[in-house]
Amino acid sequence: MPSLNVTFTDDEMEAVRASAAAEGKSLKQYLHDLGVREGQRQRFVSGAVRWADRLREEFDEAFPDEVPPAYRDRGAAAA
Repeated sequence: MPSLNVTFTDDEMEAVRASAAAEGKSLKQYLHDLGVREGQRQRFVSGAVRWADRLREEFDEAFPDEVPPAYRDRGAAAA
């Protein structure tokens, strides 16, 4: 089974150990789960972005006076 050696500063290691203890996990299990959760988070965010992109035109048609915050400083007038 693949494994990985990771180097931490003393302060980083102390923080990681404290986080693992707070979750009631061994350091090995905590770091494993952290990597898995990050992968799941990235897949979720990518899916949410794709979903929002698919619905953007429909939303814009339904709410033409709504201007997303990201576009308010680009000359568009907010409702």
